[in-house]
Amino acid sequence: MDPIFLIIVIILLGLAVLDLTVGVANDAVNFLNSSIGSKVAPLWVILTVASLGVVVGALFSSGMMEIARSGVFYPEKFTFPSVMMLFLAVMITDVVMLDLFNTFGLPTSTTVSIVFELLGAAVAVSLFTIWTTENGGHLGEYINSGKALAIISGIFISIAIAFVCGSIIMYLSRLIFSFNYEKMFKYLGAIWGGISLTAITYFAIFKGLKGSVLVSEGFLNYLEHNMGQAILLAFIGWTALMAVLQFLFRVNILRIIVLAGTMALALAFAGNDLVNFIGVFMAGLDSFKIAQDVVASGGSIDTLYMGALNNPVTANWQWLLGAGLIMVLTLWFSKKSRSVTDTEVNLARKGDGVERFSSSALSRSIVRGTMNMSKGISSITPESMKNFINKRFEPAEVESDASFDLIRASVNLTIASLLISLGTSLKLPLSTTYVTFMVAMGTSLADRAWGRESAVYRINGVLTVIAGWLMTALIAFTSTLIVGLLLMWGGKIAIVGLILLLVFILIKSGKLHAKRKDKEQSQLQVLASEEQMVRNSKEDVHQLLDKVLYILKNIVTSLQGEDRKLARNMTAEANELYEKYKDKRTYEVVPTLETIQISALDLEQEYVQLVDYSYEITKSLKAITEGVLMYISNNHSAFSKEQIKDLSDIYKKLSEGYRKFKQMAQICDYSQIAQLTELREATTALNSKMTKRQVKRVKDGSSTTRSSILFLNLVNESKIITLQSNNLMKSFRHFDEEYAKSAKEMGAQELVKTTPRKI
Repeated sequence: MDPIFLIIVIILLGLAVLDLTVGVANDAVNFLNSSIGSKVAPLWVILTVASLGVVVGALFSSGMMEIARSGVFYPEKFTFPSVMMLFLAVMITDVVMLDLFNTFGLPTSTTVSIVFELLGAAVAVSLFTIWTTENGGHLGEYINSGKALAIISGIFISIAIAFVCGSIIMYLSRLIFSFNYEKMFKYLGAIWGGISLTAITYFAIFKGLKGSVLVSEGFLNYLEHNMGQAILLAFIGWTALMAVLQFLFRVNILRIIVLAGTMALALAFAGNDLVNFIGVFMAGLDSFKIAQDVVASGGSIDTLYMGALNNPVTANWQWLLGAGLIMVLTLWFSKKSRSVTDTEVNLARKGDGVERFSSSALSRSIVRGTMNMSKGISSITPESMKNFINKRFEPAEVESDASFDLIRASVNLTIASLLISLGTSLKLPLSTTYVTFMVAMGTSLADRAWGRESAVYRINGVLTVIAGWLMTALIAFTSTLIVGLLLMWGGKIAIVGLILLLVFILIKSGKLHAKRKDKEQSQLQVLASEEQMVRNSKEDVHQLLDKVLYILKNIVTSLQGEDRKLARNMTAEANELYEKYKDKRTYEVVPTLETIQISALDLEQEYVQLVDYSYEITKSLKAITEGVLMYISNNHSAFSKEQIKDLSDIYKKLSEGYRKFKQMAQICDYSQIAQLTELREATTALNSKMTKRQVKRVKDGSSTTRSSILFLNLVNESKIITLQSNNLMKSFRHFDEEYAKSAKEMGAQELVKTTPRKI
């Protein structure tokens, strides 16, 4: 047998390990978001509980490996070489797809992706077989399209039902308990715990352990036929236990509910979704073993059709345990899993703050329509009822800066467990990701977490995630179809090329994820003290001025030498600088002013102005670099020596002003600050002269239209930089002097406090 097939099995094993890591990074949000968002326990406790659920779920993994072997296509129609290429196409595409979703922090369904990847690869191999053989038949003979259609219908049903149920149950729960739930919870807590844990137990047993390799069919059949009695006994037992823990041992049973739900969802995830990550590898390994036996008996693999894959399979527990351990390690160490979890927690959190998503016309229309509908309902609602409802929804502080409280976390887990269990009992192809996410969004909406300051952004975020879900099936099918055709046509060369492409994509996505997280962290920065604000502001101003001079010098050089690479680099640096100060205005200034206690109001004012002036400078710098890059990229006529000299003169004047300012700032002596005003006037006058010279060049025809437009724009933007730089320097002087004055006054007060009074 050709060694390439053994190599394919080894590649499938490596890709399965990668798939486990990227898959868990994506699906961890399903069972982590409620516990992390409510800060039910320290992170290590949450991860330990989830890890236990993952390992148990992996060992009790349901025998669903058939989905990768015969769930979407008819294996008896495929030869051994074809089916190995099919499995390889699926794994390559799945790793790339899930990694890209994780990179951008978007949760998606591993079930939907693997099914449509299997479908796409099967179609590719089928089409190749039909095109290259005389009696290839037609596509319908190869593909089991019924399951794909069932999954699509399940997607739409689960999204709507989960959101509506989460909203209604959360609204009723908040009416019962309110945000100050401690008093009411004393009386109803045990019953609430009994209901929640019974639902979670039902979910764990029916969904998590159904068809598992370590639980007998007889036991599961007994439970299924006596489920009503089992649920009643579970409710009585859990309610009694919760009452004992609450009243005798003073335990916060909400924490038990949330942690139990986290473990149950983790167990069900590992038990049911493990096939999404290692099912294809296991099918490939079994196919290889079947082919080995055929070759050993003198048969040919070219005529070996894989009907044997229709036979029932029981996975080796050692493979399951190994997969479970990899999933646990990913859970603890994957940064991308935190990104996906952060997306859901951020969209569901209570209160305003930094929003990851922008608004859209659709989200604005939804919010506007909802507000109008709310006003209509409010107008016919009795005043007493409105007062009662508003009182129940009066916000309260959540502990440890949690994104939401334990009541909502318990509702999230309970409703998600019930809906997934119900869907499974009705044999509906629900996605764990879709249900848990939409329940969380529904509960956050009903909990009034989406206020007028955040609703348009949150709704657009939810729409973005849903759009990603709906695109998952199309992208998975199309991508795997292309990869499958490449593998069938290209053979060994295509295998090597696609593996190298996979490695390249993973490396690039890792860098992109790190860059995206760095940007998010910079957006989340809130200065914690007056000293930190002053120190950071001073450093930012000096760095900005140095960077402006550096970029202006190089952009003139690039224009002189028509150096497109240098212009592109300077444009990238100018854009980065612009984004930095744009984010400062949006995400740093107001939260900083709200957070720290500043002794001098003038200091706050100067801090705001420093950021504003810096932003205006970077905006003009961005316009300059982009204009030059576009000019050079379009291969327009080179600037004349006179034009380059004029731009260099402007740079020199600006550089002189920056140098004098830095000298004054270093010694904190601004007695010569008037010189900066004189330099500003001289630079402004120089700008006017440059404009007149360019007008003259236009008149005598020595300058082209495009160069004239760019030159005048550059002069104008340079004038703005000059004026805003002068404003920045003056504001910096006042800022520095106000802080020195404030520090001196505070020092005197501390001295009075600590000096003993003479009697």
